[in-house]
Amino acid sequence: MIKDSKVRYGSVSKTFHWLMTVLIGWQLLKFGDRIAEGEHWVGQTLVPWHVSIGSLLLVLIVLRLAWVVSQRRHRPAQNPATARLVKAGHGLLFAGMLLMPITGMLVMLGGGYGVTAFGMEIFAEGEEVPWAASLGSLHSPLAWALTVLIIGHIAMALFHHFVQRDDTLKRVL
Repeated sequence: MIKDSKVRYGSVSKTFHWLMTVLIGWQLLKFGDRIAEGEHWVGQTLVPWHVSIGSLLLVLIVLRLAWVVSQRRHRPAQNPATARLVKAGHGLLFAGMLLMPITGMLVMLGGGYGVTAFGMEIFAEGEEVPWAASLGSLHSPLAWALTVLIIGHIAMALFHHFVQRDDTLKRVL
């Protein structure tokens, strides 16, 4: 089943979810590079792809948001007692996933570096742009906030699966 239903997420939603899970996990390995100041294997092998993967994630989150909007009437129903919290949590996750690559690009543009993804120049190098650098400075704090949200998301999925023993986690597997 490609589309979402009232009981399960469809294959498109699941593919977006798990593909982005892997790519965001890859991006969060940047913390290891920061901790080891570039001397870590992460800094030598995965971090050079950071801008490219971030650019890909920006495209994916825009496509995913369009898909979510198109499926909003078909998605599994939430427990009415917690529906607002669930929507708020997912809203914050989506906001974080959208803002991370945007602020990352602002870091690059603000520093005058330009943005190149997968060998293709998206924005050319140029002069420093102070306002972009200023907004780009939110990239790191947003990364920490998104990490906390992701940990909470995982914890709630596991809580539903192991404590409440409902099918919340199974919907997306």
